[in-house]
Amino acid sequence: MSPATVPCQYRTGKTLGSGTYAIVKEAIHIKTGKYYACKVINKKLMEGREHMVRNEIAVLKRISSGNPNIVTLHDYFETSHNLYLCFDLCTGGELFDRICARGNYYEADAADLLRTIFKAVAYIHAAGIVHRDLKPENLLFRTPAEEADIMIADFGLSRIMEEEKLSLLTEVCGTPGYMAPEIFLKSGHSKPVDVWAMGVVTYFLLAGYTPFDRDTPKAEMEAIIAGEYRFEPEEYWANVSETARDFVRACLTIDPNKRPTAQEALEHKWLASTTPHFVSTPSGGPTDLLPHVKKAFDAKRTWKKAAFSIRALSRMTLLAGTHPLGKEAQVLSENVRQYKEESEQEIMEEASITHHHLEDGSPPPTSPSGEVTAKLQSTNLDE
Repeated sequence: MSPATVPCQYRTGKTLGSGTYAIVKEAIHIKTGKYYACKVINKKLMEGREHMVRNEIAVLKRISSGNPNIVTLHDYFETSHNLYLCFDLCTGGELFDRICARGNYYEADAADLLRTIFKAVAYIHAAGIVHRDLKPENLLFRTPAEEADIMIADFGLSRIMEEEKLSLLTEVCGTPGYMAPEIFLKSGHSKPVDVWAMGVVTYFLLAGYTPFDRDTPKAEMEAIIAGEYRFEPEEYWANVSETARDFVRACLTIDPNKRPTAQEALEHKWLASTTPHFVSTPSGGPTDLLPHVKKAFDAKRTWKKAAFSIRALSRMTLLAGTHPLGKEAQVLSENVRQYKEESEQEIMEEASITHHHLEDGSPPPTSPSGEVTAKLQSTNLDE
């Protein structure tokens, strides 16, 4: 007996991007006309590895709609070929592109942005979740409006960390320049890795480049493990207050047990003071950081080295469930492009939904649509 199906409630928009194992497309809700960003995952890539998607859904179910600065998972459903996850569509662009488009940019602007992001990180941590991939590319603005909310996106590497279990994660994952020493050392990691990453983001927002940038991935890793960075060149940092530098130092504490929590970071005087901190110009006003920040960022973009991504390797290894050089991983790697192209070709409004999580929070209907559905349904996402 073939499974009961229903028409899809969305129609396909343009392709927005492509990740390691998924593509992101616009999805337009047919009845409301609302636009969403939809992560499309080919079910061939999920076979035997449903836990990865189950985990992302469980994380997002726990935190969605609880904080205005966290991207919300609105809906998820599957067709016979793909799984679809519908998120807020953030149209305001990435954090750094937005800064570079401004006419000026002061230390107080950076502090305002970081205060907002740290509040969202503190919320995530209080919900028992570690993000593990905080970086400027995952900090998006909801709309192009000047006062738009900044949003934390991409919870694909996030994990639920129950304090009482006192378990630590040991897999190597993340984006290398933002990864904490304990990730490379495989000594066990948890929420403090997000504070370290935010320390790197803070440095980047104040200078336009990252603190551990080196010529090779190995040198970068060694610098991170040693906590080896400087506030140089001096011409870039002369315009940044000592209070801001002290904040960066606190976040980039090598020992995760001595690193401040996200909540403690919010209590640091750089973020907690009602009076903004800055280096004065001769006229007494705050110094504009934009010229140096933009210069450094533009230079970085022109000679950006070939992407070295532990994240991609880690995800592929997890998907393959084997050693990265193993036969299954190689075969999977060869097929990923084909699978993603197949995913992209499916036209949503012409597809039939075999399993649909309802937006009102009621459980999805039981459906014999295949092994993936059964395994996704076997997890209580509201725990």
